[in-house]
Amino acid sequence: MNACPFAEQAFGAAMDALLLTSCQDDLLPAGDGVLPVRVYKGAARRKDAPVVMHLHGGAFTEGNLDSGELVSRLLADAGAVVVDVDYPTGLDQVFPTALKALDVLLQGLHKARARLSGKHAPVIVAGEEAGGNLAAALALMARDQGHRKLDGQILIGPMLNPCLATASLRQAEAGYGECRWMHGWRAYLGQCETGDHPYAAPANTSRLAGLVPALVLSSDDDPMRDEALAYARAMKRAGVDVHQSLIPGPSGWPLSLMKLPALAALQLPWARALRERLAEFLSLFPPAGGPRPQPA
Repeated sequence: MNACPFAEQAFGAAMDALLLTSCQDDLLPAGDGVLPVRVYKGAARRKDAPVVMHLHGGAFTEGNLDSGELVSRLLADAGAVVVDVDYPTGLDQVFPTALKALDVLLQGLHKARARLSGKHAPVIVAGEEAGGNLAAALALMARDQGHRKLDGQILIGPMLNPCLATASLRQAEAGYGECRWMHGWRAYLGQCETGDHPYAAPANTSRLAGLVPALVLSSDDDPMRDEALAYARAMKRAGVDVHQSLIPGPSGWPLSLMKLPALAALQLPWARALRERLAEFLSLFPPAGGPRPQPA
């Protein structure tokens, strides 16, 4: 395991704002191969702190461990042990390639939680934009598989609906022409362009009951705002324990979530609000085996 390369670079001031005890790169088994990960441990984490598998954005076609650093640090500062994953992206990584690898990795993290945090640590999946899609799909898969190895889901401006017809996308002048999300959906879905499969486009699922507790976050100027709020409402109607928040803009989501952290960015109102919402949700999770969070 190698030390996180950013620990010694020009992020000193930003790192002071989000104190870490460790930041390490590693390779973990995932299906037929391995996936690069970066493990963040915050200075203020408790015993058996939640282990969060974090998935960066990038519209299914781009992104890497650097893209996930800002949200990973916010999660770690909020009290989690964070395993940020460099999952397969690109024009040739058609659904369900990434999802299958992440499902194996998630179950492996459940087994490894004692080493990462504690033997009773809850396991949560989190993601923003395309990573939010994968996080939501993993929660659906965990319910369907019935293995109870996932305890919660955090969806930050999730990219859930390939129709690209919401008002928030139109307000962002996206959803048509050379829109990055249209290209991303086409690359991810391949021949299945309508996104009929619920694991590919969770907004289209007809059965949401029985999912693990969810935190759904968006911002006023997030192009994914409307589909995030619609998914939160649908989960609530199905009886899922949903905690949601709309963070005041301007935020610049989702692109601002994928920038390398700097002190100025960490001091922005939306970043502070995001860290607070994450900390509130994570505090609801006792060590695994205890009672689940109660609805707000």
